[in-house]
Amino acid sequence: MSRSPHRHDHSFGSADAALQNGEHVQASSVVSGRRSEGLLLEGKTAIVTGAASGIGQAVALRLAAQGATVCPLDFHAERLNATVAQIAAAQHPVIPLVCDVTDATAVGSAVAEVAAQRPVDILINSAGIPNIGRLENTSEEEFDRTFAVNVKGVFHCMRAVIEPMKRNHGGVILNMASIAATAGITDRFAYSMSKGAVLAMTYSVARDYLHDRIRCNAISPARIHTPFVDAFLREHYPGQEEAMFARLEQAQPIGRMGRPDEVAALAVFLCSNDASFITGADIPFDGGFFNLRG
Repeated sequence: MSRSPHRHDHSFGSADAALQNGEHVQASSVVSGRRSEGLLLEGKTAIVTGAASGIGQAVALRLAAQGATVCPLDFHAERLNATVAQIAAAQHPVIPLVCDVTDATAVGSAVAEVAAQRPVDILINSAGIPNIGRLENTSEEEFDRTFAVNVKGVFHCMRAVIEPMKRNHGGVILNMASIAATAGITDRFAYSMSKGAVLAMTYSVARDYLHDRIRCNAISPARIHTPFVDAFLREHYPGQEEAMFARLEQAQPIGRMGRPDEVAALAVFLCSNDASFITGADIPFDGGFFNLRG
């Protein structure tokens, strides 16, 4: 699979065709009332990393429904195609970006292509990988890979959008951190480290670019029901998936896992003008994890 960036303005037909042929078809500004007043992100352009599945995909879909032109970014071209197809089927404009966030040059090129055509108003860093293990059984290779995706990937993407946002006199950056950034979670050594770094970067960027009107915040989810959870249970608890799923749900004080679309709803708010007073914040999305245990 190519890891170099490719941008395609997508029509409302085949998502495969858009990814392969680079066709440009302008989306209608009014389709069945979808561009009515009241959409929170009307006219905004948003880059969403990790948009091929899970939280990133849910965020991309929700932003599109709220009026944004979404640039879903992922290096899994075939999986990204599913996100593109859903956005296109709802007749929203979409610009797919096939790109690996660990490749600084590719990220810079992808963002530059978008910025050459339109303001980059929003960046949501959702791309990330899990890592399960303690200090003693985390290999250097696992540590480096977790750092490359979860930390350097966020760094590359934020660095690429800062100058375009400064030129546009403002923007919003939203990073997906984790409760593991600030709480001790069993067997999450490298993952917790990486999300702690994401949180630190969030605060630093928020402070440094106050006068450029660039807001930077983080969402720290607890356990969210994504495809990773299902795959983990199939691999480690074959034949016991249902029982283990119930245990994971009950471990949340609220009695269930969160849903990606719920995270996406919070992301839309934080990227909208309704949240214009919020910057340098870490928003726990934790089902009561921090305050309601015991």
